[in-house]
Amino acid sequence: MSLDISSLNPAQREAVEHIEGPSLIIAGAGSGKTRVLTSKIAYLIESGISPNEILALTFTNKAAKEMKERVIHFAGERSERLWMGTFHSMFARILRIEAELLGFTRNFTIYDSNDSVSVVKSIMNEQNISTDKINPKSIHSYISKIKNKVILPAEFHTLANTQFENIVADVYEVYFDRLRRNNSMDFDDLLIYPIILFNKFEETLQKYQNRFRFILVDEYQDTNKAQYEIVKALSASHKNLTVVGDDAQSIYKWRGAEIQNIFDFGEDFSEHKLFKLEQNYRSTKKILDFATIVIGKNQKQIEKVLWTDNSAGDDITIIESLTDKEEASKISKYISREIHQRKLKFNDIAILYRTNSQSRTFEEFFRLNGIPYIIVGGIRFYERKEIKDILAHLRIIVNPSDEESLIRVLLLKDGFGKTTLDKLKDFAGDKNMNLYDLIKDTNELGGITGKARNKIIEVLNFVNKYRYLRDEMDLHELVRGVIDEMGVLKSLRLENTTDADERINNIDELVSAVAAFAESTDMPTLDEFLSQVSLVSDIDEVDDKKNAVTLMTIHASKGLEFPVVFIVGVEEGLFPVTSSLNSLEELEEERRLFYVAITRAMQKLFVSFADMRFRFGNKMYQVKSRFLREVEDEVNIKKLVEYEHFKPQKRKLISQSKRPNPSIGFNFKKEKSNFEEINDEFSDIVNGKGVFHETFGKGVVIGVQGKGKDKKADILFEDCGLKKIILKYAKLRVNFD
Repeated sequence: MSLDISSLNPAQREAVEHIEGPSLIIAGAGSGKTRVLTSKIAYLIESGISPNEILALTFTNKAAKEMKERVIHFAGERSERLWMGTFHSMFARILRIEAELLGFTRNFTIYDSNDSVSVVKSIMNEQNISTDKINPKSIHSYISKIKNKVILPAEFHTLANTQFENIVADVYEVYFDRLRRNNSMDFDDLLIYPIILFNKFEETLQKYQNRFRFILVDEYQDTNKAQYEIVKALSASHKNLTVVGDDAQSIYKWRGAEIQNIFDFGEDFSEHKLFKLEQNYRSTKKILDFATIVIGKNQKQIEKVLWTDNSAGDDITIIESLTDKEEASKISKYISREIHQRKLKFNDIAILYRTNSQSRTFEEFFRLNGIPYIIVGGIRFYERKEIKDILAHLRIIVNPSDEESLIRVLLLKDGFGKTTLDKLKDFAGDKNMNLYDLIKDTNELGGITGKARNKIIEVLNFVNKYRYLRDEMDLHELVRGVIDEMGVLKSLRLENTTDADERINNIDELVSAVAAFAESTDMPTLDEFLSQVSLVSDIDEVDDKKNAVTLMTIHASKGLEFPVVFIVGVEEGLFPVTSSLNSLEELEEERRLFYVAITRAMQKLFVSFADMRFRFGNKMYQVKSRFLREVEDEVNIKKLVEYEHFKPQKRKLISQSKRPNPSIGFNFKKEKSNFEEINDEFSDIVNGKGVFHETFGKGVVIGVQGKGKDKKADILFEDCGLKKIILKYAKLRVNFD
């Protein structure tokens, strides 16, 4: 089927037909961004440009797969030669080709976050850094942020100021070298090493500049500094760079994304052409208008006006509940109603929340009400223990220098324990050798004897056997052989428990994944399969075929759409999160996140908040999010929204005296004469009393402790949530109404 662009709207068509030179496509939510990108790639191919000369970069494997299938549909099988995939997968491919220039072999291992944290923890133990006082995850996270800013160990040593940064600098230096010694890269290295490669070897850069004469980047607002530098370097000679994005959907600052990249595109490429896709095809008018009002509160944004020819649709329903349990109970009932009234399936509905911990209450009520559900972002399939154990065996076949996988395999052997491992590590450290290089010469095992020595030899024999067999067997047979030799299925069947059955099903699913991979690739190899597995993200594991309600974080929902969406827990301190309240930049990102959540909805949107929920093991009194409060006075909002208030007479969990003001917002009189200074005994500070604090603003007293000058109060403030106040220092004013 040849490409027909006549069905595109004028703005889309103009963006597709622009070939030469840089272009910036601002694509509003639901504006057909994927269609434009795929049409443009197909248009380039039909214009005579070879697919080999096109590099298309996305942020998820799911998006890359969908786009490539569409391009092949339009431009034919020759499009299969197109380089299209995630940043990490495409540059992992380049690094495998050029690995030897960087001191790696082509079969290097890609570490996931758990592997990386394990290496960090090992280094901390070597450096006598307490893993009780400093979490290895926090050091790994900091190293990841440093890498995303393209800062190497030597440079960071000069930048480190605090005690924590100095500790990170010491660990980072060893960590960087340790991964190289293990012939391994972590996720961030897949972006760091291409920059090192292109900076160090100009001929290699020119080779790829000439190879990729046309570069297209999806979700440009989510690029970090490393991704920005790679794209800029590759496009420097021809400047045929098309980037597509939406500043209003930039939500990944926490993982290094720099929204300034999309703002600065015009300065980087002054001759660029700007296109704006403003027609929304996804949502109803009311949902889109609500989203526009919300995001309009952000100060920094590229001007655009989204519109739609879709119907007005239903009002947005804002649900107020007494507790998080009541919130889950109400939403369970709404789900049943929506399915019945709209003739929907369960997988047409999504529950979106700010943090993963919010899923628990919904799980409880869904189980009680027989509502099937899936959770995106729990324990990912490839991180489950039985799967990790199998993958570790496969990884040491490909790369025996992968120390983390080798250690995992050794520790699975009965008779080989931590004491033996520590001895081997000491030997390897003394000789400055990789662990595998040490044990493959059994003469180097020193005092390791008996059962432990036999287990080491058993692992060496396993590696040698399957390194030979991987060239003699097809991939599917090889993986089955490894699983059989491990004996894991036999052990689980003997266990005969529900948990064991689930683990067996997971292993079967892994074998199915190998078979599917083998069918989809002309010459499937174990190296390629392991590389693909390492690059799977949460969104790639979304099962859109299972008829179940999807529970997921808003971050994970990016790029998806559902007929019915519930955004839950929209409360101050939870959404926006407390850590964002003192930074305009971070607060605006939280508002963009709310905008992303709203624009996932196609037909019906619910926004929910509770007045009390359990957080950190305690009852926490909540106030609805500023994102709702700040739009309530908008003239147009009343035409878009219906409120479901809780019924006070049904609230039995908290007495009237301990409950915060149940009205939406806080109802204080503003006349200055109504406020009086609190007397020395603070006798007027009682439950339910409205107060004003010079820093925190308006609030309501929900609890008091102590007497006289020692009196303290729990006060729920409108803008910053619950605070415990020592009254003698507070200089509160009391509203005597």
